[in-house]
Amino acid sequence: MSINKQSEIAANLQIGPTDAGMVRIYVEAEGGIELPLDFDPDEAEEIAEELRAAAEAARAMSDGPKGKKR
Repeated sequence: MSINKQSEIAANLQIGPTDAGMVRIYVEAEGGIELPLDFDPDEAEEIAEELRAAAEAARAMSDGPKGKKR
């Protein structure tokens, strides 16, 4: 599945610290899928930077919060 392909799968996302000093991104999807992804704090900060960059790029493709294409 590519990043631009839409999906009908619904999922829940949780993000938080673990008692082992890691940052966990936990994805729970239909069909009993549970995907815990653990990252050290430096990796988590890199992911956060990538999310911010992607948000900025997506915002640049639209004309505001409604997501109207230019």
